[in-house]
Amino acid sequence: ELSPQEYFSSLQAGRASLAYFSHNVSPGAQPFLEQIENSAEALQDYGISVVKVNCPKEDVSRYCGKENALRKAYLFRGNMLIREFPTDALFDVNSIVANVLFALLFNEVKYVETLADLQNIENALKGRSNMVFAYVPATGTAEHRAVMEAAFAYGTVHQFVLTTEATLLKDTGNDESDVSSARLLFCHCQQATDLAEPCRRTAMGQTLTMLNIHRHLKLMGAPLVTEVAEDPEKVSTVHLQLGLPLVFILSQKETYEADRRTAEFVAWQLLGKAGVALLSRDLVDLNILLRSNVALKTPEEGVPIKYLVLEDTDEVITLVEDKNKIKQIQEDEEEDEEDEDEKENNNQDIQDDQVVEAVSRDKKRELPLEQILVLTEETFHSALLETARTVVLFYASWEAVSLAVLRSYTEVADHLKGTWGVLLSRVDCWDWPGVCTKENVTQLPTIKIYEKGERSVVYDGMWGTEELTSFIMLSRVSCPLKLATIDEAEGYLRGEFPSELSSYHHTSLLGVFSTATSEAREAFEEAGNILSGHVTMGMYFGDDALALSRKYAVSPPALLLARSGGRSVEGIALSKQSAQDMVRMIRYESLDIFPEITVQNLPRYLQFGKPFLILFSDGDISQMESKEMLKLAKGRPQQAFVACWLNLRKTPVGRGVLKAYFATMPSLPVLVWVNLHAGGQVFKFPSEQSITERNILSWLEKLKAGLEIPSSTLSEEDWKPPLPAYDFLQMMETAVPELPLHTSHRRGDTPERHPPESPGGDTAVREEPSQETKAEKVGSPGRDLRGTAPRLAAREKQGKRHSKL
Repeated sequence: ELSPQEYFSSLQAGRASLAYFSHNVSPGAQPFLEQIENSAEALQDYGISVVKVNCPKEDVSRYCGKENALRKAYLFRGNMLIREFPTDALFDVNSIVANVLFALLFNEVKYVETLADLQNIENALKGRSNMVFAYVPATGTAEHRAVMEAAFAYGTVHQFVLTTEATLLKDTGNDESDVSSARLLFCHCQQATDLAEPCRRTAMGQTLTMLNIHRHLKLMGAPLVTEVAEDPEKVSTVHLQLGLPLVFILSQKETYEADRRTAEFVAWQLLGKAGVALLSRDLVDLNILLRSNVALKTPEEGVPIKYLVLEDTDEVITLVEDKNKIKQIQEDEEEDEEDEDEKENNNQDIQDDQVVEAVSRDKKRELPLEQILVLTEETFHSALLETARTVVLFYASWEAVSLAVLRSYTEVADHLKGTWGVLLSRVDCWDWPGVCTKENVTQLPTIKIYEKGERSVVYDGMWGTEELTSFIMLSRVSCPLKLATIDEAEGYLRGEFPSELSSYHHTSLLGVFSTATSEAREAFEEAGNILSGHVTMGMYFGDDALALSRKYAVSPPALLLARSGGRSVEGIALSKQSAQDMVRMIRYESLDIFPEITVQNLPRYLQFGKPFLILFSDGDISQMESKEMLKLAKGRPQQAFVACWLNLRKTPVGRGVLKAYFATMPSLPVLVWVNLHAGGQVFKFPSEQSITERNILSWLEKLKAGLEIPSSTLSEEDWKPPLPAYDFLQMMETAVPELPLHTSHRRGDTPERHPPESPGGDTAVREEPSQETKAEKVGSPGRDLRGTAPRLAAREKQGKRHSKL
C-alpha cells in the first residue's frame, strides 16, 4: 500500500504493476480488494507487482480525482499505462491473472474473430513455427488464465492464438465441439510442406488447466517416432513419464522403410494419447519378439509389457483408445465425486446465475417424469381434444430456468395425480419449434391451459409448486361461476361452493347484478375470463339480487368480497366501467388489507408503485400491533401506501433488506417507511413511541411536511446482470446460416407420416427414423432444423436424458 507519490517514483522501466487507486474503501469495493490481494502471489510469479494506492482527499489528479477512475484498476509497464480494467471485469483471481497477462502479451497472443484471420496467421507460420489455437467461451475464466499462463511460458516457442467465437470451433475440423467448454488445438504448421493444405491439428482431450496444457505441449514437442535399440523394459520416454502408454512397432532390416511409415501413421493417430517407438528385432535379442509385431508398455510400475500379434493399424489404435476410455471413465467418476463443487465454481455461467448453479448442482438427480405426457408435432392437437383441460409446459431441455420449472412441474403432477379431467404434458421447443411458434410461445418456459383444445389461458405467476397447483385447480372452475340460487350465492361467500376448491383459501369475489345492469355484467364476465386461474369469481343475477346486495349495504351492480372463509364480507358498488378497470380493481381488492410480505407475493404489491409502510418483526407480531396496523390500513378507502409486515424468521432475506436500510441492525420490531419508486428515502419510526394508529398518522404527517430526516437513501443504480444475456436465436442462426430456424408449413403442406405405433407403445413419443432417412428429410416441408435432431423413442429414456443434461 503506497501513496501516489511513492507509487509513481517506485516504477521501474520494463517492470509491470497492477494498481488500484482508492479513497476510504466503501463496503462495495471490499470483495474486489480481497480478490486483488489474493492475486498478488500469482502475479508475482510473472514479475508483476500489485499495489493499492491510497489517495489523499485533496488529490484531484487523473487517477485519484475522478469518481469513475476509482472503479478501475490500471496496468503499467514502467510508467507507461498499458490497460485500464473496470473492477467488475476482475471478479476473482482467475480473471485478474488472465486479463493482466492478456494485456501484457497483447502483441504475442493473436486474438481472432473470423476464419479468414485464423487462416492468414496459419499460412504465415507454415514451414516456420507451430501454432497453439485456444477457444474459451468467455475471457476472465480459469481456462483463459491457463492459456495465458501457457503463452507466458511458451510464447517464444509457439504462436498462441485465442478466440471466444464459437463458430470458429466448427471450422477447426471437430464437429462434436461443445461450445460451452474451452478447447485447445496444437497446429503442426512447422512441418507443413504444402502451403495449400491446412496444418495438421491435434486436439487436447483434457480440460484446460495449466498442468494439462503444459503436458500437451510437452507431448507435441516430443519426437513423433522414437527409434529404440535396447530391451523395451529399460526404455523410458516423455510419454511414459507423463502417464501415457508406449506402443512399440517391431521392425527388421528388410522391412525398415515400410515399418517406419506404419509407425509414423500410427503416431499421428495416437498423438497426445500414446507414444510410438520403432524397435529393431536385429538389435535386440529377445525370443518373444519373433512371434509378435506390436508391444505395449504402460506407465504403471511392475506391469509387464504386452507382446501382441495384430492384423492392422486400426487394431493398434483401438488397443490404446479402449484402454484409455476405461481409464478415463474411472478417473471421471472419481473426479465427479471429489471435485464437482470446485469445477462448478470455475464455470462462468454458474458464477453468474443462481438458477444455473442450482440446476447444475442437482444434475444427477433424475426427475420422475412418468406422469407428464410428452407431446410432439404429430400428437399435440389430438392430445388437447382428449381431456377436458390440458396443461402444457413449453420449455427447452437445455435451458436452466426451464429445467428448474420442470422440477416444480413434476411436483405439481404428483399433487394432482388422479385428478379427473386434468392432463399434464410438455413440449420441448428445441425439438419442436414449429408447435411453439404456432402457439405464439415467445418466451421459455411458458405454461398454458387448454379447454378441449379451444380457448387457452397463459400462466403468468410464480413458478413454485404451490402457486402452479393453485392456478391449475382454480382454472378448472368457470370464471366467473354462475350461481343459480341465493343459497348457492351465500354458500359461495362462505367458501363451501364449489366443493373442489374448499381446500384452496382465496378471497371469494361475488358480482351481484340486476336485469337492468347488463353492461356491467358483461364487463364482469370479460374480467373473469382474463383472471381465470388467479382468483375465484362468482356472479348472481336472480330476481332476489337486490335483497342479497342490500344485506351488505350496497345496491346492484355490486361486488361482494368474502375474506377468510366468509367471516367478513365487504360490499363495493360497481360503477359503469370497462373490463380492464374491473381487472385492476379486482386484483387490488383481492389482496390482503395488511399482508405479510414474502418473496412470492412481493411483486404483486410492488406493481402498484406505492410507498411501503412495513413492520419488520422477529416472528409473529403482537395482537395489539396487528390491530393498530389493521385499523391504519383500513382507514382510507384508496390507501396512498401499502401497509404490510415481514416476518424475519419466515423470510430471512429481510435481514439483508434491513442491513441495506441501516448501517447497523436495528432492534425489532421496527416500522419503516420506504418509497422504492421515488427517491428511495428510508424513514424509521421513532423507537420510543408505541406503534398505534394515532402515533403513526402523526408521524406520516411530519414526513409529508418534510420535518423528518431519512435514515438512509437507497442507490439509484440499476440492478443489472453481471454479463449480457445470451442471444440464443442469434447464435443458432449464426451457427447454421444455410437452414431456416423456424420452418412452419401451411395447412396444405402436411408433414411426412410415420408408420403407426406398435400396440402398447407410448403414443406420445414416436420411433425415430434411421440416420439416412433423417438426412433426406432436412429440407422437407414442415421440418425445421431441430425437428431432425435425434429424439428418444421410449418414455423410460426421458429420465436418462434429463440426468445427462
